[in-house]
Amino acid sequence: MSIYRIDDNRIVQVEPTTFKEQGLLERSDLQTLLKNQIDVLSLDPDTLIVAEEFGEWEESQLRIDLLGVNKDANLVVIELKRTESGDHMELQALRYAAMISTLTFDRLVTIYEEYLSRSDTEKDARDDLLEFLGWDDPKEEEFGQEVRIVLASSGFSKELTTSVMWLNDRGLDIHCVRLRPCDNDGQILLDVQTVIPIPDAEKYQIGIREKRQRERASRQKRDKYDVTIGGKRHRQQTKGGMMRLIVSGILQNSGTPEQIQELIKGKFQIFDGELTSEQIKEQLDAEGKVRSNRFFCKDEELIYVKDRTCVLSKQWAIETFDVVERLKKMFPDLNIDYERSRQDDA
Repeated sequence: MSIYRIDDNRIVQVEPTTFKEQGLLERSDLQTLLKNQIDVLSLDPDTLIVAEEFGEWEESQLRIDLLGVNKDANLVVIELKRTESGDHMELQALRYAAMISTLTFDRLVTIYEEYLSRSDTEKDARDDLLEFLGWDDPKEEEFGQEVRIVLASSGFSKELTTSVMWLNDRGLDIHCVRLRPCDNDGQILLDVQTVIPIPDAEKYQIGIREKRQRERASRQKRDKYDVTIGGKRHRQQTKGGMMRLIVSGILQNSGTPEQIQELIKGKFQIFDGELTSEQIKEQLDAEGKVRSNRFFCKDEELIYVKDRTCVLSKQWAIETFDVVERLKKMFPDLNIDYERSRQDDA
């Protein structure tokens, strides 16, 4: 698409240029400008920038150009390129999205505090976030349910746009915004266009995506199990819930934490002392690693065994059934059994 100006009763084309030709860099120019005017990207809902060059993961030099949170309380990863192709930025952004997917509201407050400390402002990070979200108090159950990805570049390759459309079709939320500079007799203009989702079809595309997400959620909802331990039947359990009941039943009888830990390394943690939920979360999240979201950490979910506190992972997939079968053989006296719940029992 070309840009024209009306000049002395003539239509004159404004010459396209590149960021490189104009000496504009990604970090010191584009990133610096956009972090203070992120509304230029026309993001809906509104987005608040909370970090720049963010990266808090071990053994990696990767950094998110801009990290934001939007009015829907979802995190937003914004990646910038000044190239005409996008240079595989969608793959990089997917890694970032996965890495931040477990951030909690409290952790985001700390991240935002660090960001504000580098600017001349007296804002309180927590109060500013709550005001932006329209909350009186944090709502962890509503925070960060999804991660939006925004790719902003001078152009995008066909391979990149095809990949993005395919990923969006499977439930992700990725936007591509083209930033094309033009030289208007020495004055640099910026043509900003949303490429994906196509503006006129955005509502339709969102509707299709939400429909497929509901269908997937419905299928997952049906994957519930009835589990029997020591003659007591527990209905409609998720895989994680089933594992917690089985492990808890074993530890309340003849089993030891060491036996469980040996079988499911990494998914079962043992701590000395009878700890509270907050104490467990603090230890799991030590050194900046947000791991507590992956474990059953509520007070009523903790398992206490002889002055020790045990926690179990929530994340169970197809390996669940192999682990259950091995536990059944290790502890035959408990008569552990399970079966898929019937739909009409839901």
